[in-house]
Amino acid sequence: MELPGGVVVWAITHHDTLQELLADPRVGKNPQLWNTFREGRLPRGWPLLNFVTVPGMITVDGADHRRLRALVTQAFTPRRIAELAPAVEARSNRLLDAVAGLEGDFDLREHFAYPLPMQVIGELLGLAVEQQDRLHELSDTLVSSSATPEAALAAQQGLFALLASVVAAKRAEPGDDLTTDLISAREADDRLTEQELVGTLLLMLVAGHETTLNLITNAVRALLAAPDQLQLVLSGARPWSAVVEETLRYDSPVGQFPLRYAAQDIQVGGVLIRRGEALLASYASAGRDEHHYPDADRFDLNRQPAKHLSLGHGPHFCLGAGLARLEAETALRGLFTRFPGLTLAKDGPAPEPIASFVSNSVRTLHVRTG
Repeated sequence: MELPGGVVVWAITHHDTLQELLADPRVGKNPQLWNTFREGRLPRGWPLLNFVTVPGMITVDGADHRRLRALVTQAFTPRRIAELAPAVEARSNRLLDAVAGLEGDFDLREHFAYPLPMQVIGELLGLAVEQQDRLHELSDTLVSSSATPEAALAAQQGLFALLASVVAAKRAEPGDDLTTDLISAREADDRLTEQELVGTLLLMLVAGHETTLNLITNAVRALLAAPDQLQLVLSGARPWSAVVEETLRYDSPVGQFPLRYAAQDIQVGGVLIRRGEALLASYASAGRDEHHYPDADRFDLNRQPAKHLSLGHGPHFCLGAGLARLEAETALRGLFTRFPGLTLAKDGPAPEPIASFVSNSVRTLHVRTG
């Protein structure tokens, strides 16, 4: 497969093959394993470079990965997620109160699907309210495949500079938040470098709101397009958790994620992938794999089994999966309980896909409360 900039990689699109490779110890995340990167053959301003090189747990393996992952695991334990549930529901209800006051059609993505996860991850990281929109704007550019090399570089530099200022502020005035905890870990026993500290915050920020924003948007869109499935949850025949899991399979919030690399020659489905070649995890394609999911293009809340790979698999399984599920279930239950007659806006603009190689959703979703 050819990525932006003419970079050629292997795309892994089938569910079973992807599941196998995500847990294969012969496949790594360190870009030094990639011949194209190591030999300096990437084009200038390559738009996906940040995903390949950002210092943090998504670009390391083995002991380094376990070290960095352990530093943030405490914030996402099942007990900690359960403790966050009342605050997530309260935030959701406040946003729904605001939505109820809007007249006519409105963009669900802008007014509900975005602010909920951004406010939650912002509070976890200790971000000031006025910083959150700017960080979202920069992260949108970062995941875009249509940004110019200059814009992509500026977004990356802007994100690192803004997050570095957050670190400096928390050093001067510590708080009860994950950023302060990471700073304490760094300064207590040098468990991570300054670059890794900022890179970890960047990962938490982008993954902590972009994925859930897309998940909520995609779920609402799927339900409104399938009234029979919406009726299943409104009647209580199926739980809201089924909506979340089927959406993750049917319309993965992360379309594809770069990159993994063969640390040695490996055989994949009868194909030889040589050491130093890159592999792309195509989550959206795997979710529609007809060999694994009968009638894969149908949104079906009764699907059995409902297992998917959209939150990863193996050592790099998404740390924030529990929080994303909590936020999405809370948001969807609250939205359709408050507005059971929610419909797509008849005169609103047609949903357009986000111009992103990574992020999979629509730019806007105009709806009417009834």
